[in-house]
Amino acid sequence: MRVILLSVLIASSMAATSVERGQTNPVEKVIEMLGDLQQKIIGEGEAAQKAYDEFAEWCEEESKNLQFAIKTGKAEAEELSAVIAQAESDIKGCDMQIEQLSATLSTDEADLSAATQIRDQEHGLFITEEADLVDTVDILERAIGILEREMAKHPGAALVQLQKVNDLASALKALVGVSAISTGDASKLTSLLQGETHATTLEEDMGAPDPAAYKGQSGGIIEVLTDLLDKAQDQLADVRKKEVDNQHNYDVLKVELDDAIKFGKKQLDKTQKSKAEHAQIKATSEGDLAVTNKGLAEDIQQLADTHHDCMTKAQDFELGTASRGEELKALAAAKKVITEMTSGAAGQSYSLLQVDSQIKTRTDLANFEAVQHIEALARRLHSAALMQLVQRMEAASRLGSAGGDDPFAKVKGLIMDMIERLLKEAEEEAGHKAYCDKEMAETKQKKEDLNGEIEKLSTKIDKMTSDSAQLKEEVAVLGKELADLAKSQAEMDKVRGEEKTAYGENKAEMEQGLEGVKLALKILREYYAKEDKAHTSADGAGAGIIGMLEVIESDFSKGLAEMIAEEETAVAEYEKITKENEIAKVTKEQDVKYKTKEAKGLDTAVAEATADRTGAQTELDAVLEYWKSLTEQCVAKVEPYEERKKRREAEIAGLKEALTILSGEAVLLQQKTFSKKFRGVARHTAA
Repeated sequence: MRVILLSVLIASSMAATSVERGQTNPVEKVIEMLGDLQQKIIGEGEAAQKAYDEFAEWCEEESKNLQFAIKTGKAEAEELSAVIAQAESDIKGCDMQIEQLSATLSTDEADLSAATQIRDQEHGLFITEEADLVDTVDILERAIGILEREMAKHPGAALVQLQKVNDLASALKALVGVSAISTGDASKLTSLLQGETHATTLEEDMGAPDPAAYKGQSGGIIEVLTDLLDKAQDQLADVRKKEVDNQHNYDVLKVELDDAIKFGKKQLDKTQKSKAEHAQIKATSEGDLAVTNKGLAEDIQQLADTHHDCMTKAQDFELGTASRGEELKALAAAKKVITEMTSGAAGQSYSLLQVDSQIKTRTDLANFEAVQHIEALARRLHSAALMQLVQRMEAASRLGSAGGDDPFAKVKGLIMDMIERLLKEAEEEAGHKAYCDKEMAETKQKKEDLNGEIEKLSTKIDKMTSDSAQLKEEVAVLGKELADLAKSQAEMDKVRGEEKTAYGENKAEMEQGLEGVKLALKILREYYAKEDKAHTSADGAGAGIIGMLEVIESDFSKGLAEMIAEEETAVAEYEKITKENEIAKVTKEQDVKYKTKEAKGLDTAVAEATADRTGAQTELDAVLEYWKSLTEQCVAKVEPYEERKKRREAEIAGLKEALTILSGEAVLLQQKTFSKKFRGVARHTAA
């Protein structure tokens, strides 16, 4: 019996010693450790939430950047493809134009070469024919002069000698011996006379006078030679006029062809340069397109990788959050079970209290100190919940003391419940705070992104609208220029028509006048050249009239030639300007076509961008509405989250301190109770 009693006393002593050393009830220590673990897990959850929020924000930002880069890359690829297609079309157009210009240039050069060759041949024939006619005129003039001198010196003898010959050729041969005409000149004169005789025979067959009538006249051979001289001179004048006309026509044609060739070469060079520029644009655009497509493929792959990584991280975070929630739930359940179900066992195992006046007094003092501590904390923090706890603690202390129950258990339970409730509120508010931070950060970023997108679209719309307006203005200017060009061409056509009509009338009058002067000269020359006039003719006055008519003939010929030259120059200038106007018209019409097409494309793009901006604005309005609700929910609070957190931590610390006060007093009471029981057992054993 003694051994058993001693064992009980030793165990009780060791438990008391353990309690005395620890200064804390083990059950309360476990509850405290559970609370600390809950705080640690909540802290880890907050850290994980913060890290995930940052990662989620990075994912969203990276995804938006990559999507924008992909959209931009696709737009750039489409633009580059359009530029390449346009360049290919322009190159084909240049090739066709080069082919046409080359063909036209070859034709003009061939025409110029052929015209030059023909002109050289004509000029060679003219040189030969002119030399022959000049020689003929010279021979005839010398022959006439010789005959006139011989007849003047020996009129009778010459007449007798000439009368002995049967024809003009024999008479000419008879004169060779008495003149300075060479045998070669005589042969040429004979040939000319034979030709004249042949012509006379033809005239006789047609009813012309008999040449034999001239045999009895002293001046018959001279008249024949004079007639030959006139014909030779007329032929020489015609040959020379024809040469002048041919040379003038060639010069006009050469100027036209040279201008056309020069213009064609200039246009060909310009077109070739344009083709080279389009080819350069095409090559550069193809290189840019290859780089853009490569970057686009990389961005698409990176977006897929980023999406996979972010989804994996999100799944891991959700699993971790769920696991952490389960752990907190288990800790809270354990804590609740320990709090609710171990108070009696803890009181029996660690309290061994005897209610006497001294112990009761000390218990009241401990409760009073704990209540005062919490009341001071409630006043300092302006906490209505702590003030309610103070009232409940006072009531529990009074009721517990009156009923003989554990004076500390009820108060501790109240404090532990309060701590648990504060921890639960802290956990809920931490989750709400994380939700608010995440949603507000995401909404703010989305709002900034939409504002940026709207600003970019507005800038793009303004630029495209400005470009479209400028193109339309340029089209209007080109339209006015085309109208002015058409008006100018119409005026040129009208003036050219009037000039052509006037030229036709004036040329006919000049040709008629020139023909009349020539006919008058022929009549007068033939008349005043006759020797057997029946009266005394006015040879001097006739010679003056003939001289004046010759001047008039020269003036008329010169005026006609100048008129023809002016007309040809005017025609060449008209055709040149008309051709330039046609080229300018085609160029401006193409510019109008392309600029109109580009302006329409810009208008379509403006409409699309405006629709995109409207959609973005609608989305922004929804985001702003959501931001307003978040602000009311998360920001518009009387007491910010950080202040509430700080106040709640102070409340929990104060409650723990109150528990410490109560626990210290409980240990002292246990020690005193054990001492009393030990002394009683010792006295009973000694007895």
